[in-house]
Amino acid sequence: MSPAGMKAEIAISGLGVVSAAGGDVATSLRTLRTGRRPEWIVCPFAKLPVELPMFAVSGGPDVDRTFHLAMQAVGQALADAGLDSLPNGFRLGVCLGTTVACQLNDIPFYAEYRATGNPSLEPVERFAAGSLAERVARETRATGPALTVVNACSSGTDAMGVAMAWLRAGRCDAVLAGGADELSPIPTAGFHALGLTSPEPCKPFDRTRRGLNLGEGAGMVVLERADSVARRGRKSNLFAVGFGSASDGYHLTAPHPEGLGLELAIRAALNEAGIESAAVDFVNAHGTSTPENDRIEGTTLARIFGAEVRANSTKGATGHTLGAAGGIETVFTALALREGWISPCIGFAERDEGIPFAPMTGVTPVIRRHALSTSLAFGGNNAAVLLERREKPA
Repeated sequence: MSPAGMKAEIAISGLGVVSAAGGDVATSLRTLRTGRRPEWIVCPFAKLPVELPMFAVSGGPDVDRTFHLAMQAVGQALADAGLDSLPNGFRLGVCLGTTVACQLNDIPFYAEYRATGNPSLEPVERFAAGSLAERVARETRATGPALTVVNACSSGTDAMGVAMAWLRAGRCDAVLAGGADELSPIPTAGFHALGLTSPEPCKPFDRTRRGLNLGEGAGMVVLERADSVARRGRKSNLFAVGFGSASDGYHLTAPHPEGLGLELAIRAALNEAGIESAAVDFVNAHGTSTPENDRIEGTTLARIFGAEVRANSTKGATGHTLGAAGGIETVFTALALREGWISPCIGFAERDEGIPFAPMTGVTPVIRRHALSTSLAFGGNNAAVLLERREKPA
């Protein structure tokens, strides 16, 4: 990577999001600002012994649902960036995180195979047609690199880091980065078997939290070299300035008890941006509402940013959207900086004395320029992306 590439500034030129909180940016902002939980459904998948709340997106097909959710957010992000039609020679890359996509949503194929031994090969053909990122790249006629990141619940945030590296290396003018995932019986059964699901709506960081609720959706960010934004006659005052990723390798499904991997990821993001922890205004935390994750994440954030750290979790409005979470939450973090306010932590009511801070419970003004979004994942994966709002647009 050349020194010039390392100095390239990365603007956020477009945002798109779809989740239970809303089908677009404007609706999502209204939901987040009210602090009221959106409607949820009872788990529609059979053979589970309890009824579980889940956060679904209304409408859309059942087949290839992750792709269709992704394209909803992609369309919004490209329109916001003024890239509905790509300029001649414009190099658009695509880097997307997912966990379900076409890999975990073919239960009918397996059921038909077991029952008849001669199933339709249409699901196999869908799988062989390419990854989520490659399919989105074909749909958008992107000519840059395409990569699907499957790294559990940090996938969407990891995709941001890959996109930033591409841009700094000069491989693209812009990258569609983010994540998408649909509700699926396989992760639902897996999380329930691990004792991580809650029979009631989730309560991130709350003393009485009992576990997570699953959700679905997509969050997309157009990351673009600032010189490309200027050449197109556009302006942006939002920037991606730091990324960090670290694996603590402690346990297959649990974070390190002291949050060592998460701390390494956060400090790497701060170091890349060249700022101290005191410069960060707030953290959009992973905040899944599981007892151990919230305690460990909360303790780690307080160790880095102090006991007065300003943090929230937006999963009370979306559920845990797995590979889409990092994309959706990066969009929400960027929107908070852009709009000048931080949303309340939906579901939180009672302080947990085992966590050094309480999340924000009301709409809170932004007072500094930087904000962080964090993701924790199975396998000890941790990722963090640092955003900045500037008074003078690029």
